[in-house]
Amino acid sequence: MWYAILSEDVADSLDKRASARPGHIARLKALADEGRLLVAGPHPAVDGMEPGPAGFTGSLVIAEFESLEAARAWADADPYVAAGAYANVIVKPFKRVLP
Repeated sequence: MWYAILSEDVADSLDKRASARPGHIARLKALADEGRLLVAGPHPAVDGMEPGPAGFTGSLVIAEFESLEAARAWADADPYVAAGAYANVIVKPFKRVLP
């Protein structure tokens, strides 16, 4: 089943994100290589693709996991969590309708 992982950043998270980004991206690439990643990306803090020093307010990952528990475990192991970039992470089932 698909699961949405909605993460909310702490204030001034850019440095924390930068230090953990290689590991974060590697985990996403692994999901993509397995055909289990629908979409992933950050939420810019400003209305633009490159927010510069404004940074990001969080991230969205929609990926396939065996269970809600497996999705939560994957989200809990994110390098951004370990780096303290995320203030809050919500994991919930996602029903893909379109496309």
